Amino acid sequence: MDNLKKDITLISGIGQLSTTLLGTGLFMIPAISAGIAGHFSLWAWIILLIAICPIALTFAQLGKRYPSAGGTAFFVRKAFNSNLESSVAWLFVSVIPVALPAGVTLASGFLNELLPESMNIPLFTQAFVVFLLMLVNLLGTKSSGRLQTVIALSIFALVGAFLWKGDVGPADLTMPAITIDSTWSIATALGVMFWCFVGIEAFAHMGEEFKNPQRDFPIAIIVGCFVAGLTYWACSVVILKFGAYGSAEFDNASIPWLSAYLFGDHAKWLISVIGFSACFASVNLYTQSLARMVWAQAREHKPTSAIARVSVRGVPANATLIVGAILIASCVTGSISGLDLEFFLKLANGIFVLVYLLAMLAAYKLLKGWGKVLAGFSLVLCTAVFICLGWSMLYAVTIFAVLSLPWKQWRKKNTRRVTD
Repeated sequence: MDNLKKDITLISGIGQLSTTLLGTGLFMIPAISAGIAGHFSLWAWIILLIAICPIALTFAQLGKRYPSAGGTAFFVRKAFNSNLESSVAWLFVSVIPVALPAGVTLASGFLNELLPESMNIPLFTQAFVVFLLMLVNLLGTKSSGRLQTVIALSIFALVGAFLWKGDVGPADLTMPAITIDSTWSIATALGVMFWCFVGIEAFAHMGEEFKNPQRDFPIAIIVGCFVAGLTYWACSVVILKFGAYGSAEFDNASIPWLSAYLFGDHAKWLISVIGFSACFASVNLYTQSLARMVWAQAREHKPTSAIARVSVRGVPANATLIVGAILIASCVTGSISGLDLEFFLKLANGIFVLVYLLAMLAAYKLLKGWGKVLAGFSLVLCTAVFICLGWSMLYAVTIFAVLSLPWKQWRKKNTRRVTD
């Protein structure tokens, strides 16, 4: 049976997770949350980072004890049964046509600023982004990890430059006193900020490829979450100081505006490079994790199939190409139909939170001692967030219910009838 190559080190693991968590969020969420809660958003970031810790720690414990490319689906199998595992696996895979195209579109938007005007064709740049995703993924996790570490360092350097050039001092770091009136705005901002930490579940699929998963995987999750949270908080400080929030324009362009204000218009190309890199990094890890989910399912149920094979670089190449093909088809469909990508992102968010919830449920059964306590607290937190999703929660539940139907038994019955 083919196995994945163990190429991920602690440093590359931290780089992969932190860039995934930052992703497109850095260019939108700090400004949006500042528009909701003002300076109280600084408290919201701290509260969120504290709240996400038990979830991150729970995933760390699961990944340490059960490193597998199957991720949450594998955890569910260990806790419950293989039927539920398949449902969770395909639930996660179902985000390919609704979530990844949005990330590709955002990345291509930054790429358009770097390409000649004659090449600024949305579908062309989207296809080019998918091509780059396939190239990076087929080269292996070692190359991908190095790339994402470089991207992470460039993001940190950008935020550091903001702090330096913006002359951020102790007065700017002063936290406002929380009042009763501010609690609602903080809670509302938290609802938006939560999506900045959607990505931990995708990282769980990479556990099998760590050189030392028992030691490095949990450290990578904890440090990656902390680094991403600190970066978001620091970026929010700068945005609040210069008032780069409070309008629809700032919601999507606060970082470019700050760059032009602090460094001049000549910095526009640099922001485009970093923006593209951040979006690319986020989509890249999801491409990796989804390909490994498909591969893990093939390895488990059809180990002799082409999808269950890995390349000489230890990469599930065929599974990766399948994800790429679906991604291209989704981009073409979106381009032709003009479907609202924001709408599909809401659908994807429902699936992500449900995957988190199921992972915490599995952890509550698998872990013992303080790990079980953390899993229980995380389960309550994920359930609360899931309920708050509204109609998109119903979409995720419907998909999961359909996937949980006894399709195999029905197929066997139909086969017997045909044979008889």
